[in-house]
Amino acid sequence: MFVLYETPAGYAIFKLLDEKKLEQVDNLYQEFETPEKANKLLKLKHFEKFNDTTEALAAATAAVEGKVAKPLKKTLKKLLVDDVQSSLLVADAKLGTAIKDKLSVQCVCNTGVQELMRCIRQQADSLLGGLPKREMTAMALGLAHSLSRYKLKFSPDKIDTMIVQAQCLLDDLDKELNNYMMRAREWYGWHFPELGKIITDNIAFVKTIKLVGTRDNMATSDLSDILPEDVEEKVKEAAEISMGTEISEEDVLNIQCLCDEIISINDYRTHLYDYLKARMMAMAPNLTVLVGDTVGARLIAHAGSLINLAKHPSSTVQILGAEKALFRALKTKKDTPKYGLIYHAQLVGQASQKNKGKMSRSLAAKASLATRVDAFGEEATFELGAAHKVKLESRLRLLEEGNLRKLSGTGKAKAKFEKYQAKSEVFTYQPEADNTLNVKKKRKHSESEQQTPVKKEEPAEEEAEVKSEKKKKKKKKQKDEEVEAVEEAAAPEPEDQPTPAKKKKKSKHQE
Repeated sequence: MFVLYETPAGYAIFKLLDEKKLEQVDNLYQEFETPEKANKLLKLKHFEKFNDTTEALAAATAAVEGKVAKPLKKTLKKLLVDDVQSSLLVADAKLGTAIKDKLSVQCVCNTGVQELMRCIRQQADSLLGGLPKREMTAMALGLAHSLSRYKLKFSPDKIDTMIVQAQCLLDDLDKELNNYMMRAREWYGWHFPELGKIITDNIAFVKTIKLVGTRDNMATSDLSDILPEDVEEKVKEAAEISMGTEISEEDVLNIQCLCDEIISINDYRTHLYDYLKARMMAMAPNLTVLVGDTVGARLIAHAGSLINLAKHPSSTVQILGAEKALFRALKTKKDTPKYGLIYHAQLVGQASQKNKGKMSRSLAAKASLATRVDAFGEEATFELGAAHKVKLESRLRLLEEGNLRKLSGTGKAKAKFEKYQAKSEVFTYQPEADNTLNVKKKRKHSESEQQTPVKKEEPAEEEAEVKSEKKKKKKKKQKDEEVEAVEEAAAPEPEDQPTPAKKKKKSKHQE
């Protein structure tokens, strides 16, 4: 019965001298208390050493995947194929199954074998002999690093995790710098309030405070290395007539310590930005050329990794960073946002307000293609990104000019058709072309016209005048009745006065 023991240095095959010891698993550790007892139970039959770390990594990877490595296969063929009745004790059941299928060797893996492997590991130095413990530890460490790198698909050139962390740290530094600068301006403003309005640059403001201290030292200080000549003159003139309060030396020291902190953070931020820019060009050159290093890093950080960003469609890339506005618009059934983090890209910023949505959509489509090339492409070049950027710039010019149809060539251009008029070859007769002499003819009056006198038209005119007079009288009568009705309604009626009797008109016969 043989025992297969795997080490970082190679494969060790022991021969078990007393097979009955495996029946008593609980007392097996007593047989390995000393190297002498261990050598009485096990005898090293063969040791197959690895040539280098690459071979060790290949063997370890095959063992993890449940496969038989080539060095192990050759060794087992030499030792066990001839001995048909022999069995092999292995620590991994999958490896034992693979050996049995390949070499037809009986393999055993149970709790007793696991306890035996544990005991061999305790006395490995004495059982193997020629391998010092220090070398074994170094080999184990190197193999562990190589195996972990292989499992995680580790690539030193493309580390998107470093970009994510650097971008998050850069945002935190910007917030911290802003808070510190506001505190320094407010703090020193009690002593010299005019300085903040004269010097607008934050770093120049901080360096001036650190160099000068109190405003009394402004006249004797040389600020030519920090400020231009005209600004320096304004600062010195304002220091002489400043309305600020006096502060002690201890206050000035604390303000200068804050200035030192701001300068150091700013220097580190500059260094971190250069590092991020170099990493972005090494990892995603096409995306960096299209949208810029800062926007590209934020897109990768928001997606989690470059591969995750490459899996997103262009419509998702367009609104990355505007998830709250998107879900709010979907909930209220309003218009969805047109852009997210991609709004800060240079191409979108150059477009006018009405064309920002179109440019963000076009840029997201090209950025999605560039990201996939960066993530899954073999060569790290930025030729694709540069070509896409040229196309997007030409599209931006066309959008601003309004010539949308000339973007993709003549295929989408509107054809210019002239109005078609069919010309008939059939000639028709034109009577207008005939020339005839005009002859004056006397008009013949009919008998009915001659018999009717002219005076008959007068009664019709008289009747029309009578009708118009009647209409005028009716209108006047209606107006008089309306006026009387209004006067009666306005006048108060007396209660006790009797109504006068109507006078009877005398008829002509009575007279």
